Amino acid sequence: MSFPRRLSGALGGSRHSLCGQRCCRCTQARKSMKMAPSAKKHAEQSWVIPGGFTVLPLKYSSDSVSQHSLYVKEHRVRAEKTTSRPLDRTLFVLNIPPYCSEEIIKDLFSTFGKVQSVELREKPGTTESSDLKLSKYFRPALTKGFSVGYVVFTSPSGVKAAKSHPRDIPLIVSTENHPVKVGIQKWIQQYRQSLINPEKLQAAVDTFMQGYDQKKEEESERQKEAEEDDEGWVKVTRGVRGSKARPHSEMANQRALQKEDKKRKRKELLNFYTWQHRQTQREHIAELRRKFEEDKQRIAVLRAQRKFRPY
Repeated sequence: MSFPRRLSGALGGSRHSLCGQRCCRCTQARKSMKMAPSAKKHAEQSWVIPGGFTVLPLKYSSDSVSQHSLYVKEHRVRAEKTTSRPLDRTLFVLNIPPYCSEEIIKDLFSTFGKVQSVELREKPGTTESSDLKLSKYFRPALTKGFSVGYVVFTSPSGVKAAKSHPRDIPLIVSTENHPVKVGIQKWIQQYRQSLINPEKLQAAVDTFMQGYDQKKEEESERQKEAEEDDEGWVKVTRGVRGSKARPHSEMANQRALQKEDKKRKRKELLNFYTWQHRQTQREHIAELRRKFEEDKQRIAVLRAQRKFRPY
């Protein structure tokens, strides 16, 4: 049974120019021609997952088959706002593989803009505040495993560029310009880095102890200023905003405890409960009766001695 030409086209498919029948190949070709521009446009877009994280594909080398994923997000935790992590220029990175060091991460994200600093940690959190900056000899070693990172750019445009990176262009770890050592070459490099120069170590120790002694002297001076003079006056100096509180001396702590004891005693409520009030009244009445009986006995003795003079 043959259908009219218009009716067969309405039923679906398309007729081949030669055979005049519905051809699946022609239909698929037309669909692919229509879908190709949208698929290309979709590949050029960034990949954002729930939570606001942008997925950045990562490969060890350009010929690697497997692919890793980094999850990046603009750092906006105000509780962790520090000078080392500015909110508008810091990028928070998750799922960093163990073979990526701070230098490698800096090279990778340099494609989005100039990187100021990179900080790798075992888990997200606040920076360890310390007045004395530790040298590389005293820093705790990171656990060999996946880590999180904070990448600080010199300009906010670096964060925007990283968040808008296309999903079909992976970041390459090891390139010809920046090769990453693996295997025996990596072990040799780690062994050489583990060797410590005694002179440099001694210089680092001296620098640390110098800063430590200076900090102790400043604390001692502040404690002396907080002590009383001969007349009982305490010198109060204006501190720097955000500085730590001055340590209290032993005498100041003793006075504070005494004031707290006096304040607590004043705040104690007498006869707080009803039964306590009644008991106090009974004791007061009994005391009055006892005194009355004593007075009666004294008057009786005076009368017996004829010395009682009521007026």
